[in-house]
Amino acid sequence: MLGQQDVGHRIVVRRIVGIREGRPLFSDALGELVELDETHLTLSTAQGPLRVPRDEVHRAKRVPPARRPTAAAVVDLELAADEAWPAPTHERLGGWLLRAADGWTGRANSALPVGDPDRPLPAALDTVERWYAERGLTPMVNTPLPLATPVGAELDARGWSSRPPVLVQTAPLPLPHAPVPSSRGPATTAVVELAVAPTPEWLAIVGDRKAGLPDAARHVLTAVDHVRFAHAYVDGTLTGIGRGTVTGRGRWLGLTLIEVLPAARRQGLARRIIRALAQWGAETGATHAFLQVEQRNTAAVALYQRLGFATHHTYLSRVAPY
Repeated sequence: MLGQQDVGHRIVVRRIVGIREGRPLFSDALGELVELDETHLTLSTAQGPLRVPRDEVHRAKRVPPARRPTAAAVVDLELAADEAWPAPTHERLGGWLLRAADGWTGRANSALPVGDPDRPLPAALDTVERWYAERGLTPMVNTPLPLATPVGAELDARGWSSRPPVLVQTAPLPLPHAPVPSSRGPATTAVVELAVAPTPEWLAIVGDRKAGLPDAARHVLTAVDHVRFAHAYVDGTLTGIGRGTVTGRGRWLGLTLIEVLPAARRQGLARRIIRALAQWGAETGATHAFLQVEQRNTAAVALYQRLGFATHHTYLSRVAPY
């Protein structure tokens, strides 16, 4: 049976839809698993959302994506994401990227092994370990899958651990499924404003979420040519935030730091923020949006699925054992 680790992935479900002459009748459904709870599972299928009671499920399993992205497509998106989250210290190891930002966030403090490191794989990882040790940082490597599978195997041999899987999801612009649901909560009156710089209140929300804001963090947040900071106000109070960037030769809108304060969640405010940033991105010329979300964050994965996002590829953040 499926588990929360399968949310955001393509699955096939065989369900019991009736009984004839004492024998069960089956129907198969194929789609991305949007939500999984104690009583139902919800798929996003080509015909639309499908909610299936768990007691009707005869068999279910994860299946490969309909079409795996090419290695070039994974590299293109990973480089666009790197531009959207720029570490202040940034060096090359052949085609690999070495990034450091005083330890603020894993993405900005990890090596990205795309391309040829211009040396044998063990020597390349030795260099990565030394580079981070010289900066007082625990060595980390973000491994896009399946592109960096050989790197992951070498890290396994070295005893490196893995953080929870991250889904890199994409959607065409304009977003195909971006209506805000009806709600009676205060978020229905929210005003979403986009600014070229974050307010102190915006930064305070990020600082609370990310355990502080060193100078390197401000560089990561603002050192992008095309960037907007979404401020969502409810009754004059900043209640939700988001950040959008356009990178990758103007093709990709990157969505990061979508955050709604607890009292205003589940009222459609995150959708309003995403829709405002998506509209700006499309007007800027971006043709696709991307985001990165932990696979275990099932509520966020379900929201993004409803907005039309699908998993492009995944990555693991690998951490040295010292």
